[in-house]
Amino acid sequence: MVNDDGNGTVGTYTAVTGGAGTGAATGTTAGRTGARTAGARTAGGGDGATAPVGTALLLAAAPAGRGRAMDAASVLPALAAVPPGVLTGTAAATVVELADPLDPQTVLTRLRAAASSPGPLVVCLAGQLHLDRRQELPHLALARTTPATLRYTALPWHWLAGELGARPPGTTTVVADLAADPDVWQRLAAVPELLHLGPGPLLYGRVTPAPRRGEPTTPDYLRAWAELWRSGARLPHATLHAEAAAGTAAATAETRFLAPAPPAVPAPAVPQDPHPAILAAAMAGRHGEAAAVAAAWEHEALRRHGPQSPEAVHWTEVRADLARLAGEPARSCELWLAAAEARLRLRQRPDDPDVEGAVDRAHHQWEQIADPARARSLGPTLVALRRRVPGRQPGALAALTRRLG
Repeated sequence: MVNDDGNGTVGTYTAVTGGAGTGAATGTTAGRTGARTAGARTAGGGDGATAPVGTALLLAAAPAGRGRAMDAASVLPALAAVPPGVLTGTAAATVVELADPLDPQTVLTRLRAAASSPGPLVVCLAGQLHLDRRQELPHLALARTTPATLRYTALPWHWLAGELGARPPGTTTVVADLAADPDVWQRLAAVPELLHLGPGPLLYGRVTPAPRRGEPTTPDYLRAWAELWRSGARLPHATLHAEAAAGTAAATAETRFLAPAPPAVPAPAVPQDPHPAILAAAMAGRHGEAAAVAAAWEHEALRRHGPQSPEAVHWTEVRADLARLAGEPARSCELWLAAAEARLRLRQRPDDPDVEGAVDRAHHQWEQIADPARARSLGPTLVALRRRVPGRQPGALAALTRRLG
């Protein structure tokens, strides 16, 4: 882990997961000061020479003082609690963390080092964007950035694109939670590809207008990714984005979500129903493929109809059933609960068959959860819904409350 806490002090460790290991302290130098500490943990057993080592770069940056529009660093503890291998999807992983860095050159150095790694790279980025009015280019503000010093103290977005765009396609994912100043927000409306990183990196993100006054906004979209990672579910990135987008879309009046376009396919002569292919993949045990296709369709429903729409709720229910088929009852229960609550927000009646069905399925999946702590965490939400939606099974609420004790 590399830590930059804004005062130029940097430390690093490499986390290698997969077995028992030994630790050793080392030191590095970055910027103008020495390193804090560094530790390496190496897994024992097996030949790891050919195993891919992933890299995760966690960058949270915002100006100090009144110029701070996002409390970017507040998401770092949640991300740091995610096992490194979960971040990158590899057995071994290196994590680099930059918290409110001061100097764009230091950030570029760390970014370049991460981009040079041959394995998968995941960049988690929280911060605020400002527009260089001379060049009409967005910059990521750092700790010393002010409107007058933007060109010298902020990280140009095209530096990010330049370092990551050279990597092989399919090896790089960027997850960004950004607050945009009025100039960037207006420019983004006119030029939707303003934050494009090139054909290689996959960019998932949320952009919101920076608050003009009051408390800074918080990186809730990126925090939602961290919570999903920590839940233990190994979900495709498209699914994680859809989950985080659905959970945070209502937080601000205006939000732009960024995601790769679904793979282009030849247009069929008649509208194609994706459900049979999704079900076939799930029944064949290709659960990741099924979830990814469903997430792509859900993203399209969110884009076309919005998060509070019957179309979006339908795809939440599809993913709930896919979680059931994948043997993930807690995940399935959670998604069925979300679907039921969404249908009630759409003013469907508690005795509507779709609402009752969602609650009944959530209840059934809850009863299959083997982890008592996970079941207890979902219990109160299920009880609250059962009180509103008793369903057609007599005694369902009483049985639920008895089991919860």
